[in-house]
Amino acid sequence: MAIANPPTGVSNADLTRWAFERLSDHDARSLAQSIWDEHTVVHFPDRTCRGRDEISAFFEETFAAVDGFRIEILALVEQGDEVFVRWRTTGTHTGRIFGLDATGKPLELDGFDHFTLKDGKVVSNFVVFDQMQFARAIGLMPPDGSGADRALKAAFNAKTRVTSEIQARRSTS
Repeated sequence: MAIANPPTGVSNADLTRWAFERLSDHDARSLAQSIWDEHTVVHFPDRTCRGRDEISAFFEETFAAVDGFRIEILALVEQGDEVFVRWRTTGTHTGRIFGLDATGKPLELDGFDHFTLKDGKVVSNFVVFDQMQFARAIGLMPPDGSGADRALKAAFNAKTRVTSEIQARRSTS
């Protein structure tokens, strides 16, 4: 795949849109060659990546684990060097990701990024996504409101009550 060059003379918002297009094209290489450098830091929910090599590796792992990975911008706001993006990603969980083996289940995941850019480079990015939505999509957690969900919550609440009673008895002894 040829390296795609970022647009020049554009806003941080436009540069961010270009980067999201590269991700949907599974083109971390172009991002590594253009807007990430050895000082870029990205805080993902499961790890912090420092430098273009670690960030690229994260995305290559993601592309390999999520067949048909696509990311769509739902909203974008720019304020100076800061860009906030609300997004939705889709694909199929076909490989190991976040320490979890493939389930073959479809994913639709909502999240947002908070970028800080300077001189056409990403300085930092803080990524948040709905981890409960992910867990339910792959079957790690039961569907909300299901019998299994109610049983899980009841068991947790029983454990919490027992723990509270034990702690109360210890404090009065």
